[in-house]
Order: sequence, then structure tokens, then C-alpha cells
Amino acid sequence: MTNKLAAAPAKQVIQVQQGAPVQPKEPKRRHNNQKNKWLVRLFLYSVLTVFFPVALMFLGVEGSVASASEQKAEQRKYENVKTRKRQSVGQRCAKKLESVQDVLGNDKELKAKQLQNLIGQLQGYLASSCSSSYEKSQVYNLLGFVHYSLSDTKKAVINYKAMIAEPDVDPRQKLDTHYTLAQLYMMLEDYPSAARQLEIWIAGSDIVSADGKVLLAQVYYELDRKAEALVLVNQAIDSAESKGKIPNENWWLLQKILYYEKDNDNKVIAILKQLITHYPKHLYWHQLGGMYGKMEENSHRLASLDILYLDKALTKSRDLLSLAYLYLGADVPYRAAQILERGMEQKIIESSAKNLKLLGGAWQQARETQKALEPLQQAAKKSDTGEIWSRLAMVYLDLDKNTKAVKAARNALKKGQLKQPSYTRMTLGNALVNLNCYRDAANAFGQAAKDSKSRKTAEQWQTYVLGEADRRDRLIESGAKIPRCQLP
Repeated sequence: MTNKLAAAPAKQVIQVQQGAPVQPKEPKRRHNNQKNKWLVRLFLYSVLTVFFPVALMFLGVEGSVASASEQKAEQRKYENVKTRKRQSVGQRCAKKLESVQDVLGNDKELKAKQLQNLIGQLQGYLASSCSSSYEKSQVYNLLGFVHYSLSDTKKAVINYKAMIAEPDVDPRQKLDTHYTLAQLYMMLEDYPSAARQLEIWIAGSDIVSADGKVLLAQVYYELDRKAEALVLVNQAIDSAESKGKIPNENWWLLQKILYYEKDNDNKVIAILKQLITHYPKHLYWHQLGGMYGKMEENSHRLASLDILYLDKALTKSRDLLSLAYLYLGADVPYRAAQILERGMEQKIIESSAKNLKLLGGAWQQARETQKALEPLQQAAKKSDTGEIWSRLAMVYLDLDKNTKAVKAARNALKKGQLKQPSYTRMTLGNALVNLNCYRDAANAFGQAAKDSKSRKTAEQWQTYVLGEADRRDRLIESGAKIPRCQLP
């Protein structure tokens, strides 16, 4: 809850007929997550895997310290209230209420039993010592605060409503209590009632604070009155910026989700840049990257993720893999391979056949053929298909390990499920040529020529190796000593 609710009893002024006003102090209270449950429920947080997809976040409003000008405005808003007779608390009632205030103002933490005793005392005063309408309003105000301190929000609401229902309640105190009730209703997730209380508060105020506008904007969001919510939060942010102030972080968060739900991606990106500038968090970089991904602006998405990577903030496999794919798409395979290799070393990225194939392929594209060999060998052992064996055969061929290239290519063709088997056969043919196995190579090229994509090249190779095979046969017949097929 905001500071305004927490300090609600401190606002009441009990006028004693012969003395100065006395004010109850707020007791120290244990932290209670239930009191702030509404804050958590109002935040949405990316997704937006994406976001990316971007996921829904709920927002809350923190109390803020009013500036001097705002304090003056707060005082002025009651100047035009119709003059009425000033109400006061009689001496008998005042003494009773002072005893309660002394207990609440004690520095020691109050136990539940002590607070329950205070409730009993205050209820007794309603029937005896405090009988006027104004006196009752002060008792109800204290009862509301004590029930709130016990985390009994419903009874706090009942007593605050009883307070404002009193005919002689102080007008300013009544107006402030509408704001308090709105916060309590938000805790109870009774958003229609919260909206009514805030609307009454705004209608009675000459100056409406930015915090109040955003609080009502949150309520309108929950009520699916999003157009009205956006108007209010925009007013609050514009007001702060016009005064040279940095808007509250949560105001931008609410504005962001409202624009996101309107599919206004450019606005969302602009807001995220503001958040990154003034409230830098890794979360906002993640969301910015997700938005760029949604808009298919991969260069900007890459930059966002790389900043997180350099800051050691990418700790999930999917994020590291996304960054690696972005680098591959940007034709920077060496950087992609480094990210993948380090991710596997840190046990963030699983050393699966798919990921090892990606790593080997990245090293291969980066012309780091020797580095590509080990991950592809590991991947081939884990794979049930021929695709990785085919890539491994190409690496062996590049490293002039032709015997291994032949075995890998044949293993690939045997396992099958190849996207382009003709390419594997071309690899096999080239390895066989290097081993002087020309007749076998011609057969491999002949099989590759059946595919229209590689027909022309395969036929040229087949013609060449058949001619070379015939030439070598003639040389051998004439007694020339030349290397023969070296395949085991």
C-alpha cells in the first residue's frame, strides 16, 4: 500500500476543547506480504519470451514524496470549501482516544492481542465517551487503522466507510479516506469499488496528483477500461517530464503494457529505451530484444542480446542459442561458434546431437575445419540419421582424411534421411578420386547425377574419372608404376 494509507491515522486531528490537537503515531508493524498482495498481482515481467512472446505483467504504484508546489496545491484544494462550524472532541472522549494513541505510538511492536484489546476499547467508546458525530468519526478512523494493522482488510473497510458516513466528519479527512478506501478495495481485488472511491476523491480535489491518476489507471486496467487508463497514465508521465522529472518506473511499466496490448510496437520500444536509460535492468534488455524479434529487426535484436551476453546475463539455453543463430544469420559464424562452445562448457547448452551439429557447422562456416571435427564426431555418434555423418564426411574431405571421408559418407547414405543425398554422393566421389579409386568414384558420381540439382556437375565429374580410369589402366598395362586404389 502507499504511504498515504499507512499514515492514515496520523492525518486525523482530534480537537480538544481546551488544548492543542493530538495525533496518533503509526505503530511499528511486521512486514506482511498479504498487505501488498495487490502490488504483486498488478505486475506483468518476458515475454514476452518473447517475450519472445512477450508474456503479461501486473503493475503497482509506490508512494512518492510530494514537492513543495504539490503540498501547496494540496492545501489550496480546500480553500473554497464552504465554511462550517469547526468540530472538536470533548475532553472526556479526548482522554480516551489519547490513551489509545499512546499505545499506538509506543515504539514496541504491538502483538495481535494488544491490537484486539484496542478494538474492544474503541468500540466501547462509541457507546459511552464519544457520542457526537465528529467524535465517532475519529473513533471509526482509529478502528479502521487498527483492523488494517491486524491485516483484517474487510473490517478496516467497514470502519472507514462508517467514518465517512458520519454527518459531521471533517471534509478534508473524509476526502483523504476515499483514497484510503480505494487502496483497501484494490487489496481485496474489488476494482469497481476502488474505481468509485477514486472517482469521488478526484471529483472533490482541486489538484489531482500524478500518483492518484496512475492508481486509477491501474484500476481501469483491471476493469478493462484500457483507453481511459492510457489517458491517465500518459497525463501523469507528461506532467512529470514537463517539470524535468523522471517518471516513476511503474508508470512506464503500466504505459508499456497498455501500448503493447494496442499492438503499438514502436511505442513499446520507446518506453523500454526510457526504462533502460533511467531504471537499467536486464529484464528490460530481454524485453527489448523480444520486441525487435517480433518486428523481425534481427540486427537490433542481436545487439540487445549481445549486451546481455557481455554482461553475463544470458543464463538460459534458449537465449544463448538465439544469439548464436542471430550471429549465423548475420554471417558471423566464428562468434556463433564461440558462444555455443562456451555454453556447452558451462553446461548451459545441452551437448545434444542437434546442438553439436550446430557448433560443428558454425566452425565449418568460419573455416575452422579442425575445430569443427570434434563436435561433429560427437554428434554423429548420438544421431540416428545420416545428416550429421554427411557433414562429417565433408570435414574429413577438407582435412584430406579421405578414407574416413569415404566411411562417413557411406554411413550417411546407409542411415538415410538426408536432405540432399546427391551432395553426400559428390563428397564420396571426391574422396574416392583422392584415393585413386576412379571406377568407384564414377559410380558415386553416376548416382549423384540422378538428382537434377547436381546433374551437370556430377556428369562432368563422371566423364572425367572414367577417362582417367581408362588412362591409368593403359599405363598399368604398359608397366608404369602408379598408385592404385588405396581404399581398404
